[in-house]
Amino acid sequence: MPDSSFDPRCFGLTGQRALVTGSTRGIGAAIAAGLARAGASVVLHGRDAARADAAAARLRADLGPGAAHIGGCGFDVTDRQAMIEAARRAEADLDGIDILVNNAGMQFRSPLIDLPLARWEEVLSCNLTSCFVLAQELARGMLARGHGKIINVCSVQNHLVRPTTAAYAVAKSGLGALTRAMCAEWAAGGIQANGLAPGYIDTELNASLRADPQFDSWVRGRTPARRWGTVADLAGPAVWLASSAADFVNGQVIYVDGGLTSVI
Repeated sequence: MPDSSFDPRCFGLTGQRALVTGSTRGIGAAIAAGLARAGASVVLHGRDAARADAAAARLRADLGPGAAHIGGCGFDVTDRQAMIEAARRAEADLDGIDILVNNAGMQFRSPLIDLPLARWEEVLSCNLTSCFVLAQELARGMLARGHGKIINVCSVQNHLVRPTTAAYAVAKSGLGALTRAMCAEWAAGGIQANGLAPGYIDTELNASLRADPQFDSWVRGRTPARRWGTVADLAGPAVWLASSAADFVNGQVIYVDGGLTSVI
């Protein structure tokens, strides 16, 4: 029978090895920093290798001496072979990857009637297919070792849809379903796959929305917390899902949205 006593040290990540895609800024950077502060070795990723290395250097400087390994890697998540090769290099450098955070993504806004097929395919490739390819590659090692954590960064648009965001909403909804499929097939092998669904977060990518007084007012009025989220709001839930504290949490999409999806 499992030990029923609670040990707060189960939230620590010392000795764990993580890869966080799209982590040179915004939500991905905050999650990578949270994992590193909890003790994990972390590989930061960006499309441009120099930017990823620079982000890793900033995080190393912020953490100071004694921190676990912090490195960078660069690849385009829509380039399947480059992504697989980079994942294998990261595994070799760290002697395995225990935690994968699929965060890299893109948005393209267009009325559905005018949405070009090429843009539709680009958004799905970046936000959904890349997550499948990378998780499939790294899950092999996780299954062989008998443990692993996969965190797919979803969206409130798994649940709610706004006009002009069709491709993004479909991709993120598919990512939620993919998360459940990972649970169904890999849970018995020791992998926990869960999703994080941010609400409206104050990031560089949302700067134009944040600056629009009408949209800003809508977000504050629609969100029970009456504010935009911050990237720091995502770091804690990510560390929890990556830790042994969440070993019996699987196939879930955790909404970090200030209550937005809970109210009419």
